Amino acid sequence: MALLHSGRVLPGIAAAFHPGLAAAASARASSWWTHVEMGPPDPILGVTEAFKRDTNSKKMNLGVGAYRDDNGKPYVLPSVRKAEAQIAAKNLDKEYLPIGGLAEFCKASAELALGENSEVLKSGRFVTVQTISGTGALRIGASFLQRFFKFSRDVFLPKPTWGNHTPIFRDAGMQLQGYRYYDPKTCGFDFTGAVEDISKIPEQSVLLLHACAHNPTGVDPRPEQWKEIATVVKVERLIKEFSIYMTKDGRISVAGVTSSNVGYLAHAIHQVTK
Repeated sequence: MALLHSGRVLPGIAAAFHPGLAAAASARASSWWTHVEMGPPDPILGVTEAFKRDTNSKKMNLGVGAYRDDNGKPYVLPSVRKAEAQIAAKNLDKEYLPIGGLAEFCKASAELALGENSEVLKSGRFVTVQTISGTGALRIGASFLQRFFKFSRDVFLPKPTWGNHTPIFRDAGMQLQGYRYYDPKTCGFDFTGAVEDISKIPEQSVLLLHACAHNPTGVDPRPEQWKEIATVVKVERLIKEFSIYMTKDGRISVAGVTSSNVGYLAHAIHQVTK
């Protein structure tokens, strides 16, 4: 706070120690931030501001992802109200949470994302951290990758991706790359282009996938397409790391398996799928 409001705080501090320093401190403080440029306006908030200024009685705001009632007013889902009531009824305290967040929430989130019977959960091969929104999660993830993932600085984002994804990874020190995702001709998922680009991504690069409700297109792969995308990633690892060649759909011809290499094949598959 002292820095952000230095024009007011520093003169008072300086005057307390030496009255003659107050004017000099004020002049210097006011010049500290002159090099800071105004950031670009947020396109979504800009839409909302334009909506507010519009005098048309039939106006609609389709920019912000929030439910509205028939009068255009924010609508809170009954399930959300019920959850709020349940939390309020518990009369919880306001104590600080652990650095990783609320353990029960993290556990429930992992079970929701991976499935209660997931082998990843059973074997403990996951880490869950509570963050503030998806933006906060990506920022923490990007900073973690930049600090600890020493193999590559390349992160491959779908084209397009949400506007703040680019500065999040860029400002964390990652190198931005991309892969085809949206096909404007069909207004759908460019499955062929995505698979082709993903198959060419260098080993040990970072691949960003939108698990659902792709932002901003709203276009998602079908379940069978997700399976093939996952297979392509695994097949590429088998080829690059173990020199085991197979078709892109992951189909294995038993004609290439012998008693002398079955152990090696099993080891390679385990390493890729573990």
